[in-house]
Amino acid sequence: MTKIDIIQNVYEKLGFSKKDSADIVESVFDIIKDKLAQGERVKISGFGNFMVKEKRERRGRNPQTGQEISITARRVLTFKSSQVLRKALN
Repeated sequence: MTKIDIIQNVYEKLGFSKKDSADIVESVFDIIKDKLAQGERVKISGFGNFMVKEKRERRGRNPQTGQEISITARRVLTFKSSQVLRKALN
C-alpha cells in the first residue's frame, strides 16, 4: 500500500475531496515525522509504537575485504506492533 492508496481510501470512506484527503494524510505524516525527529515516541492505539533509538559507534568489518571499519553513531527508527494488530494478523 502506498500513500496514494491511503489517500484514496480516506477519499472513499470519509467522502472528503481528494485534495482534502491528501492534505489530511500529509498532515498526519508530517506530525508523526516532526515528533519522531524531536525524539518523542509516537503511540497509535491498536496499531503500535514508533520510536527513535540511538545507536552508538561500533566496530565492523567490510565483508569484501575483511578490513575493520568504524560504523558511526546514528539514530534508527523502530516499530513495535500492538497486541491488537498482532492478533488481527494472526
